[in-house]
Amino acid sequence: MLRAGIVGLPNVGKSTLFNALVANAKADAANFPFCTIEPNVGVVPVPDKRLEVLAKMSQSEQVVPTRIEFVDIAGLVKGASQGEGLGNQFLANIREVDAIVHVVRCFDSDDIMHVSGSVDPVRDIEVINLELALADLAQVERRIERTRKEARKNKDAQQELEILEKLSAGLNEGKTVRQIDLTEDEAASVKYLGLLTGKPIIYAANVSEEDLATGNELVEQVQQVANTENASVVVMSAQVESELIELPEEERGDFLESLGVEEGGLKSLIRATYELLGLRTYLTTGPKETRAWTIYTGMRAPQAAGVIHSDLERGFIRAETIDYDALVQSGSMNAAKEKGLVRSEGKDYVVREGDVILFRFNV
Repeated sequence: MLRAGIVGLPNVGKSTLFNALVANAKADAANFPFCTIEPNVGVVPVPDKRLEVLAKMSQSEQVVPTRIEFVDIAGLVKGASQGEGLGNQFLANIREVDAIVHVVRCFDSDDIMHVSGSVDPVRDIEVINLELALADLAQVERRIERTRKEARKNKDAQQELEILEKLSAGLNEGKTVRQIDLTEDEAASVKYLGLLTGKPIIYAANVSEEDLATGNELVEQVQQVANTENASVVVMSAQVESELIELPEEERGDFLESLGVEEGGLKSLIRATYELLGLRTYLTTGPKETRAWTIYTGMRAPQAAGVIHSDLERGFIRAETIDYDALVQSGSMNAAKEKGLVRSEGKDYVVREGDVILFRFNV
């Protein structure tokens, strides 16, 4: 299971968001910096309306969605890369995640203090990115010192040194690793460093209830920053989400409609995080269960089968496959087979988003 870390300055809504993501989470949401010290971890389902449709069609006993692990990491402050505010510990927590959800405060409130005394999302983003970049730069420079000695005799070390020096130059110019022009091979060769500003990122613009439907000027500022990093922005309201989880399921739709939105920002955030990590979903369905399975984009059928169980990959024969929409339009798997819509795919088939698959294999 892949992990996404929720980061940001203190008092921007990280723990409130986490509590809404994981309805039974125990994270404290308090009006003071560093109310979260140890990272809280929660596993959340990825919303997928297709599962209920297939489950009804197959009369499944249970529905099992795919999941993502979210980590609520304590608020960073200026100087975190030098250990300010327990910064070293918090930066280490970020190194362990696969992607970053950067919560940015885009609302004014006299009741919730801001560590800098005013709300300025661009400044806040710069503070976090600078601290992460400084931590990356320190790590890259330490690696350069070690590699420089090896490079005198080793050609591979020479190539690594060139990439490290490119990273150092970019970071010194104030860029994040995401903004440095690396080839796929170059990026792969330094992946072991776990550079913080090289992790894929989503900016979660946390707005007031009144601005959830339309956004505001602060959100526009966040979007402008995100555009420079080819990152995405999700508009959400941690306060609205915390209120939603207190309501009965049947009342949530009416509440959101009263705010002028069809669904809460959390569902959009979860889906966006899932896509950011380069993940795709294929589906299996039958009387026992309807289930979503997580794979990386580009996985072939045997590897996708191996996600269920290694025996399926070893004994793979074929994948009986149909597109979700085609199956729903047919009304049942038997009807789809009669229409010739179920394909028999072999070992080279690249599994697509929304494929409904039955694997055939030797025991």
